[in-house]
Amino acid sequence: MSHSLTPVPSGKAATSTGAVRTQAKAPQLINPPLDYAYDGSFEGLLTVLFQVYDRKSAPNSIQPLGAVQGGLFAQPVQIDTDEAMAARVWEGLLRYMDKEARTRLFHAFLSEQPDRELLIFRYADLAMRAGRDIAENYADDNVRRIAGIAQQMYREKHRMEAFVRFEKTSDGLFHATIDPDFDVLPLIAPHFTKRYADQRWLIFDQRRRYGLYYDLTRTDIVEFESSGPQRNTDISATVLDEREPLFKLLWQSYFDHVNIPERKNMKLHRRHMPLRYWRYLSEKQPREQRFEPIKNKKPIG
Repeated sequence: MSHSLTPVPSGKAATSTGAVRTQAKAPQLINPPLDYAYDGSFEGLLTVLFQVYDRKSAPNSIQPLGAVQGGLFAQPVQIDTDEAMAARVWEGLLRYMDKEARTRLFHAFLSEQPDRELLIFRYADLAMRAGRDIAENYADDNVRRIAGIAQQMYREKHRMEAFVRFEKTSDGLFHATIDPDFDVLPLIAPHFTKRYADQRWLIFDQRRRYGLYYDLTRTDIVEFESSGPQRNTDISATVLDEREPLFKLLWQSYFDHVNIPERKNMKLHRRHMPLRYWRYLSEKQPREQRFEPIKNKKPIG
């Protein structure tokens, strides 16, 4: 899992305009294939790609260190992450694809698909063998899969940006806990940093045990250690701002009053707001107290 807000630092590249020109093709991988292991970061995977061509040995497998399954007669070659190599590979990809296509490779990595490393290698290798951009070569299964994953990641990113609800703690921190299908925190960081630039906030991914923390100056990755699994997405009531229950009630009351029962269409509603996101929404939680209009007021006249 990559905890980088951006994959690797971008340097000056001759292809910064996005134009992709035909380049020299990648070297032939003439040596026996190898099993590679890396630290699980995106920079680590880019370092593996560098080593594949440096060693001229195609990968049988590329596995994070925590998930390595060695064979009976061979152990994976462990590749240490080298940020300079990773940056070189990341910028070098622009010789064979535009920035949008390159970004899709990062999104494929964040998707956490079981074979994402080999998929990214095959896509990059195909582009380098062609010497040009292959983004529209949908006859190839790898291209189709990368495009499909990119669409899934976009939908998950968009829904997280739309459905995340914050709760205010007693020290003024706005907190939200999420459990997305994919590792989208690096993708939603720019949106929340820009939209909530005037308040401190924390978005915590409980499945992956890390979060984004904004301190009014910058957004950083924060990690949490836990002694056991935590399934509860709620914050303890003792740390919430005393006004938070009122805010929740007012928000629920607003949605109750703008609702038009005669126009209810639950099938369409679930299409635009799938059930798995309802846990984040205050308006979808059980009503602890029904909103009642003030009854001791009499109309004028």
